[in-house]
Amino acid sequence: MRAYDCDLLILGSGGAGLFAAHHASDVNPNLRILLAAKGLVGKSGCTRMVQGGYNVVLHPDDSLERHFMDTLKGGGYINNQELAWTLVSDAPKRILELEKKMGCFFDRNPDGTIHQKPFAGQSFDRTVHRGDLTGIEIISRLRDQLYARENVTTWDEVRGIDLLIDPDDGCCMGAVLLDIRSGELIAVRATAVIVCTGGPATMYKIAAPSLEKAGDGLAMCYRAGTRFVDMEMMQFHPTGLLAKNSRLNGAVLEEGLRGAGGHLLNARGERFMERYDPVNMERSTRDRVARAEFMEIMAGRGTELGGVYIDVSHLGRDKVLKMFPGMVDRCRDVGRDLSQEPVEVSPTAHFHMGGVVIDKDCATDIPGLYVAGEDAGGVHGANRLGGNGVADSTVFGARAGEAAARYVAEAKARPRVVRTEVLKEIEQRVLQPFDNPDGENPFQVRKELNELMWEKVGLVRDAEGLEAALAKLEELDVRSRSLKVKGGRAFNPAWQESLNLRNLILVARMVATAALTRRESRGSHYRTDYPLTNNDEWFANIFLQAGDSGLRISVEPVRQTRVDVTDLLPKMPNP
Repeated sequence: MRAYDCDLLILGSGGAGLFAAHHASDVNPNLRILLAAKGLVGKSGCTRMVQGGYNVVLHPDDSLERHFMDTLKGGGYINNQELAWTLVSDAPKRILELEKKMGCFFDRNPDGTIHQKPFAGQSFDRTVHRGDLTGIEIISRLRDQLYARENVTTWDEVRGIDLLIDPDDGCCMGAVLLDIRSGELIAVRATAVIVCTGGPATMYKIAAPSLEKAGDGLAMCYRAGTRFVDMEMMQFHPTGLLAKNSRLNGAVLEEGLRGAGGHLLNARGERFMERYDPVNMERSTRDRVARAEFMEIMAGRGTELGGVYIDVSHLGRDKVLKMFPGMVDRCRDVGRDLSQEPVEVSPTAHFHMGGVVIDKDCATDIPGLYVAGEDAGGVHGANRLGGNGVADSTVFGARAGEAAARYVAEAKARPRVVRTEVLKEIEQRVLQPFDNPDGENPFQVRKELNELMWEKVGLVRDAEGLEAALAKLEELDVRSRSLKVKGGRAFNPAWQESLNLRNLILVARMVATAALTRRESRGSHYRTDYPLTNNDEWFANIFLQAGDSGLRISVEPVRQTRVDVTDLLPKMPNP
């Protein structure tokens, strides 16, 4: 196994990873930074796919407190308040950095100020954007600026396999990586590691994230022993494009379509949101809209492809073409004209609010290990507001980079030796599929996982379905250890899928376990056997961690460190 040494290893090249590299380099321009991307740096990851925009307080009539309370309300009030406050208070600094230092161009008002548009769940129009393709603007500028930093080395198509933990003091000391192009395993020794590889939404049949996402960082952190919070909270975006037999199936049509006045219609042509949120209608929060769509489909009022329609044609063709050129092009790719006709959409697995427990500088309980972006939990509580995602990536990516750079400077310099037996165990596990001539096809097992999670651990859950899912996941976990892979190690899709599958099954078990534990409905988590939010018993966070005999579960009351929201919590109706 080839060896490589650096000061800071960053896994992931989305907004969090790129911002981490920039800010770590700012702290110490001589820091040896290695940034590894499972795809291509600046061409993969989910930040690049952001369409809607970036929530930030800029207008004098808006306030940090207002954005903070919107974020708590959207999250069912179970957010980590310190993380939520950090998000809203750092966002103005990051948006100005993006514009003035990185060179991003955002849409502007006639008076020259940055334009901010409405988004669901926001009490003020605070979403900064670049048309409807904001993520491409941000990632492209971050990538271009990164190449000017001589102390940053970037590796394309290199995935993380496992973190390396020093058995003597418990510190993170690097990771084993896999070069997808050559099939070579690499042991990287680093004083600090930042994990920001993205979420696990691809465990579902219909999903929005980039295809390489497989919960790799979450699985690596679990095996290393970190704690996780609120893993049951998986967000389903209401408007995933339905495209039969297409890779675009599940791709998001941005939230601004609803914010601009788009209508959601069932197969009968009814604006069904009148039944679920007559006040906010289509501008209700993502969890409520997605669940309403699911209910309409299950009631037999869905479209031919099993979805509903989004219609913006009444806004006028010229306006739609001007406001949403990217979305028009995306629909045109599947033979639909968004500017002139309704387009079929479905809820699509989109964003995971749960994740690794961190502090406001992204430190975990393992010294030297930092986690940022969608791999981290607590910021968004039970539901993320649209526009808060890319703010999360940039805010906490910057903090992770700065904190990791400081840690490297302060860490006691001593040689760390990676034990040979540890590397051999990792290598044996990773190469195992090549030794199973009678094993199963990983793509078939992945299909079973996707169907299972969609049906049993999706938008609508109950105890019977969750218990059945956990039993099936245990079976899939056993089967995933005897998958069959043929051919060589270089660019082997089946091998990569076998690695994806084992990570996804591990994370899926955490999601299903937490969902079974939370006996109420809140935010994105909805149970038909406990359909009400029960703040008397479940105003709490659920923590998970690997134990000697499986998952250790603890339930702890929400810590109200900044504002007491007790009087804002809805009460259970009298029996």
